[in-house]
Amino acid sequence: MPHLTSDRSADVIVVGAGPAGSTTAYHLAQSGLDVLLLEKTAFPREKVCGDGFTPRAVKQILAMGIDPDPADGWIRNQGLRIIGGGMRLELPWPDLASYPDYGLVRTREDFDEILARQAQKAGARLHEHTAVTGPVLDALGRIVGVSARTSDADGGRGDEVEFRAPLVVAADGNSTRLSLSMGLRKRDDRPMGVAVRTYYTSPRHADDWLESWLELWDGDRLLPGYGWIFGVGDGTVNAGLGILNSSSAFGRVDYKDLLRRWLDTTPEEWGFREENRTQPIRGAALPMGFNRTPHYTRGLVLVGDAGGMVNPFNGEGIAYAMESGSMAAETIVQALGRPTADGRERALEAYPAALKDAYGGYYTLGRVFAKLIGNPNVMKLATRHGLPHPTLMRFTLKLLANLTDPRDGDAMDKVINALTKVAPAA
Repeated sequence: MPHLTSDRSADVIVVGAGPAGSTTAYHLAQSGLDVLLLEKTAFPREKVCGDGFTPRAVKQILAMGIDPDPADGWIRNQGLRIIGGGMRLELPWPDLASYPDYGLVRTREDFDEILARQAQKAGARLHEHTAVTGPVLDALGRIVGVSARTSDADGGRGDEVEFRAPLVVAADGNSTRLSLSMGLRKRDDRPMGVAVRTYYTSPRHADDWLESWLELWDGDRLLPGYGWIFGVGDGTVNAGLGILNSSSAFGRVDYKDLLRRWLDTTPEEWGFREENRTQPIRGAALPMGFNRTPHYTRGLVLVGDAGGMVNPFNGEGIAYAMESGSMAAETIVQALGRPTADGRERALEAYPAALKDAYGGYYTLGRVFAKLIGNPNVMKLATRHGLPHPTLMRFTLKLLANLTDPRDGDAMDKVINALTKVAPAA
C-alpha cells in the first residue's frame, strides 16, 4: 500500500517538470505556496523540440528571473528567414512594447533543467525519478493527491508513494495520463501536428536567424507544414519538420524519411547528411488549439501540452506552456486565498475563462488556417504569391507568431487584434 508522510503533502502538486510545470511551480513558490514538482525522469533529459524560442517565450523566460546571456550559452536571433517559392525573405521580430525584439535558441536538455532549477530556487520541492501513476480521489471524485512510483538513478524500481494536496496541476505533456485518468479525453475536432528533428554538425551553427522552409514535398504532393534549421551555437544545428493532420497524407508519410529527403536537397557544404548526424531522428505529437478540455475540473488544472495549448498557426508550444503556467499559478494563488470552498471554486473557474479570453479567438483562426493549408493548392498559392510581398509577410509573421501590441499598436496589430476578438472562442 502507498504510504503518506508529512514531506509528501503540499499546497499544490505539479506533475511534470517541463516548461509548463516548472513555470507554474516557480510562480506558485514565488507567491509563498508550498509546491511539490514531480518529474518522472531526471535532469538533464531530452525532449523533442526545435529548440527555437520566439519573443513570446523570451518574455516568460525573463519573467522567471532568468538572464539569457549569450555568454552562458543562449543563442540570440533577430527574426525569421523564410525560404519558399524561389524566394528568400528575412523578417526581423517586430519592435513591440509587449515583447522583446529578439528570440533565442537553447537545447531542451539545457532549457528544461534551467527552468526546473529556477523553480527550486524559488522554493518548489522537486522530486525527480518520480512517475505519477494515477490520481487520489475523495468520496466526491475530486482529486486530492497522486500516487507515484519512485526509481533510482539506474532505473531500478523504488517505492509506491502518495503525495497529497488540495490542488493538482497536470503538466505531463501530450500523453497526460493524469488527465486521462480523470476522464479528460482528446478532442478530435482540433488540429494535431507531428514534428521530427535531429542534429547535425554544421558550419551554420552560429546563424542568428531562425530559418523556415515553407515547401515540403512528398513526391509531387505539397504538404501542410514547414522545415526548420536552427543553429544551436555549439557546432551543431537542429533540423526538423512539422506536419499538420489537415492533409490526407497525415499518418501515411514516413516523416523521418521525409526529413532526410528534404535535407538532401540542401547544399552539401551545410553538412546535413547522414555522416554528420549526431543524434537519432526523434518525433513527437503537437496537441493544438485546446484539444483537451476543460482546463479545470474537480481540483485538476491543465497547463501546456496537457491542455492542447500549441499554436495551430506555427506549432509553437513553449511560449503557451509557460504563459498558461503563469496564468494557472496566478489563479491558484487567488483561489487558495479564499476562505470558503465555494469561493475557491469560483476563483478556479476563472482559469478556463482566462485561457479562452487570451487564446480562444486566435486559436479559432488557427484552426481555419490549418484546414486551409491542408489543401495543396492553397498552400501553393500562399507560398508562390505571398512571399514576393514583404509587407504582407510582415503581417503574416505577426499573425503566425501571435506578436502584437494590444494597445497603441500599428495598423497590422489593430487588424490582427480585431480578427481575434470577432472570431468565436470555441
